[in-house]
Amino acid sequence: MDDTNTTDAGPVTVTVTDGVAVIDLDDGKANALGFDVLAGLDAALDRAEQDDVTAVVLVGREGRFSAGFDLSVMTSGPEGARDMLGRGAELGLRFYMFPKPVVFAATGHALAMGAILLCCADVRIGADGPFKIGLNEVAIGMPVPGFAVGICQDRLALPAFTAAIQLAKVHSPDEARAAGFLDEVVPADEVRDRAIATAAELGSRLHAGPFRTTRRTVRGHVAERLSAELAEDLKLFDVSA
Repeated sequence: MDDTNTTDAGPVTVTVTDGVAVIDLDDGKANALGFDVLAGLDAALDRAEQDDVTAVVLVGREGRFSAGFDLSVMTSGPEGARDMLGRGAELGLRFYMFPKPVVFAATGHALAMGAILLCCADVRIGADGPFKIGLNEVAIGMPVPGFAVGICQDRLALPAFTAAIQLAKVHSPDEARAAGFLDEVVPADEVRDRAIATAAELGSRLHAGPFRTTRRTVRGHVAERLSAELAEDLKLFDVSA
């Protein structure tokens, strides 16, 4: 058994066991995606790219997967908001194009960038309960950025797309599964173990080289377009409009 722990990334912890890199995100609050969390998740993916890892799991804290970007930064002015959005977009695209299977354990509420991240994973295991999942940006005074539209358009069910993106519909876990934010909904106390077991099965069954090649074939054109459009996307992002 390979068991390596990394505990020096603040709210982000990585544990590698039997080839699965389990990334725990727990800031003790709402799991907001501030600069420190974004950097910690990026470093965790660096660790997960090493040869002893075959699959990746991202686990939220109990009741909270992520509330999205740190609102204190997003409302501090256009420069900070666009910097945070750019870093978040790059992280999302990195998860989206990661060369190994990615499973998310959606342990509770997943709003705004938290819900966008769900669309970047291969498999999303959600907790059953009174949780809210969706892109509420338009309802709280923010536009949905272009990279998020592109990724969600690729993953969400067509009938649910307009309600989710344009109309800021917030879903229950079962509704989120039907819309395409989640793949499974299980009891809350089973989410973590189910996600890890799913990642272990994928990592052991799928061949690494063909997986990487197929990832580029399936998602590469979307990721390249969204990356190329990101600079213009950031110029248009204005939370004061």
